[in-house]
Amino acid sequence: MSGRVALVTGGTRGIGRGIALALARQGWTVAVSYRADARAAAETRAALEGVGARALALRADVSDPAAAAALVREVEAACGRIDALVQAAGPFRRVPLLDETPEGWRDTLRGNLDPLLFLTQAVAPGMAARRWGRILALGLATADRVGAQPNVTAYAIAKTGVLVLVRSLARVLAADGITVNAVSPGVLDAGSAPRAELEAMQRRIPAGRWGRIEDVVAAARFLLSEEAGYVTGANVPVSGGWGL
Repeated sequence: MSGRVALVTGGTRGIGRGIALALARQGWTVAVSYRADARAAAETRAALEGVGARALALRADVSDPAAAAALVREVEAACGRIDALVQAAGPFRRVPLLDETPEGWRDTLRGNLDPLLFLTQAVAPGMAARRWGRILALGLATADRVGAQPNVTAYAIAKTGVLVLVRSLARVLAADGITVNAVSPGVLDAGSAPRAELEAMQRRIPAGRWGRIEDVVAAARFLLSEEAGYVTGANVPVSGGWGL
């Protein structure tokens, strides 16, 4: 897989950064996009280059269709092509449902759901022309249950929509040699959740521990690999049994 080119949106932190680094270690050229944190972007680019990869860090609001298309054009111009798209951008929002605001609701839905469609529309023609492509989105381990999520409602709705979009895109693009899949994390110790909350959630995880970014990265590496060429439309929960 060395010599491939990946675009990882939201690639300067968390799971996106973990996937970007894993691909860089395998010899990929990696472009990461970010929305606001230029320092994190510079640090991530340096880390990618530190493992010997060619790396780009580009600022873009990928929930905007024009910006998403422009980002893809910029990466293709600099790197020649895009073999894999990892859509890891999107805000997490926790708020009681009856306290939700119109702005928070719309921003959460738009930021998590829209980029997958707009970016796929932009990268698919090049992938189809080469008859090879990998598109990977981040879901949520419980999204396919369509259950009540009173404190993260907008986020859960957006991730349920991501799964529908993943399956729809997989159906449309399969004949072009392009796979479209989702990896759906459960409870992760990724540095953002309060420790007390993680400890409370741990009792509900059958595996008996929180997930790690490395757990999600391992699943993502397979779905982006040559070996996964016949896997499309799949949703892979990485949750230790949480949500079953």
